Amino acid sequence: MSNASLSYAPLIKEIGRGPKGSRPLTTDQAESLFADMMDGVVPDLELGAIILSMRIKAESLDELIGFQRALDARTAHVKVPPGPRVVVLPTYNGARRQANLMPLLAMLLAREGIPVLIQGRHDFDSRVSPFELLAALDIQPAADIAAAETALADSRLACLNLDSLAPGLVRLLALRPRLGVRNSAHTLAKLLDPAPGHSVRVVSMTHPEYLERIHAHLVALGAVAMLLRGTEGEAFANPRRRPLLEVFSGSQAHIAFPAEEGGAPPIEGLPDDPAIAANADLIRTMLAGGRPIPQPILDQVAALRELSLIPRD
Repeated sequence: MSNASLSYAPLIKEIGRGPKGSRPLTTDQAESLFADMMDGVVPDLELGAIILSMRIKAESLDELIGFQRALDARTAHVKVPPGPRVVVLPTYNGARRQANLMPLLAMLLAREGIPVLIQGRHDFDSRVSPFELLAALDIQPAADIAAAETALADSRLACLNLDSLAPGLVRLLALRPRLGVRNSAHTLAKLLDPAPGHSVRVVSMTHPEYLERIHAHLVALGAVAMLLRGTEGEAFANPRRRPLLEVFSGSQAHIAFPAEEGGAPPIEGLPDDPAIAANADLIRTMLAGGRPIPQPILDQVAALRELSLIPRD
């Protein structure tokens, strides 16, 4: 057994005893561990044990804070033009059964002069890639950080692949097909902040327990952010059932818009087609005024506009 293998055994012993027998790591331990995971120095056997242990146990608040610190230290920074905060919009899931309106949200914000940075990666063969949809709308990933900064200054809208921002996360996300389950990196990717002190992060989660956990995390860190239940995993308000839209600033959280009881009013003729051409045409038509923009999306834009005006740190 190598020295590297020995060094992770005490941590695995703490977190690897299941949901009842395990004990959470301290913030410092979690930061050191996730730093090693991102840096690729954890051997495969131990890495698999850590991922599965965390998957079964679930991350504690202290562990999430430690993981966030390690991620922040390894995330490239993007300069934001003067004015409103940049809205950081993650995209990692893509469309499955309904149209993906994440680009619509981004383009509406940019049209109001609010800079938007779309960041993400796509690993699902069974879903329509959000990057192919963005390309159909003439939004291409920037070649590098400098190109993204230029796009933000010129058009208020830029897109970056995760590889450009936090390459250490890419290997961890790519383990999902191999192991069959998501891992802590999938949560951290949606918390990535390439413009600390100058950003509004839009954080979407699917499961109620993760919404509760990330709520506590954003409050503890004093983040300027929005938290919502994602639509098929994407960070836009469901046009048919507006989710609870929570906003965070100054270690406080409040409800910007409550969840829609019984579903939002039906939008006549709103298609469910996630195919790229149909999805792109729908977004163009909405932007041109040919179809109504769903009220949940307009509410999300309004809440993000307010957050973007919070003075920068």
